[in-house]
Amino acid sequence: MAKILFIVSGATYWVLKDGTRYATGYWAEEFAMPYKKITESGHDVEVATPGGVTPNVDMMSLRPSMAGGEEMALELEEIIRSAEVMRRPLQLSHVRPEDYDAVYLPGGHGPMADLAFDADAGRLLTAQLASGRPLAIVCHAPASILATRIHGRSPFAGYRVTCFTDEEEEGVGLASRAPWLLETELKDKVGIDFSRGPVWEPYMVEDRNLITGQNPRSAAILADRLLEILK
Repeated sequence: MAKILFIVSGATYWVLKDGTRYATGYWAEEFAMPYKKITESGHDVEVATPGGVTPNVDMMSLRPSMAGGEEMALELEEIIRSAEVMRRPLQLSHVRPEDYDAVYLPGGHGPMADLAFDADAGRLLTAQLASGRPLAIVCHAPASILATRIHGRSPFAGYRVTCFTDEEEEGVGLASRAPWLLETELKDKVGIDFSRGPVWEPYMVEDRNLITGQNPRSAAILADRLLEILK
């Protein structure tokens, strides 16, 4: 049985370019589907957030129109409600990556507000990448890679990476209001080798021990790949 660390945003809002607060948090599907697959396979999950705050689900992600229908929205809600680990998260600053067999980061716009600037997130991602153990990151959570830079340099430079694309950000109506765009920032500030699939379709990229997914629908295939590696 493996132990997997979920690093989850603790943000409840994202400050947009005009200074307004955009309500956010983690995206339900990106936590719930991997959590369900991993725990049903007999593995343990622990959750850590900046400051050990209780993570906040982005309520938009529980709307049937966003979740893939009424039935899926109810299932996601039930998984989250039953996930006790979400109510007693560890503090990121107390976490030792060597205690875990794999690390996974779900997205939502929350990571754009906190994990992108969190020194502990940067430390943990750097250590996990160096360890050779699996590191899986989906959608907006690759924003945390920005926190790995020291004097402008990141160990993720040159890695093949996907993330929520600028085109998808345009599609949700936030591109023009966002203080920065994830795809552009990772290419410009980290120097990743960016890869993408069609908008809204599941898409995964694997480079050495780093596995990234493009959007919410990619979370399930990341979880399946993690389970294959952990066999």
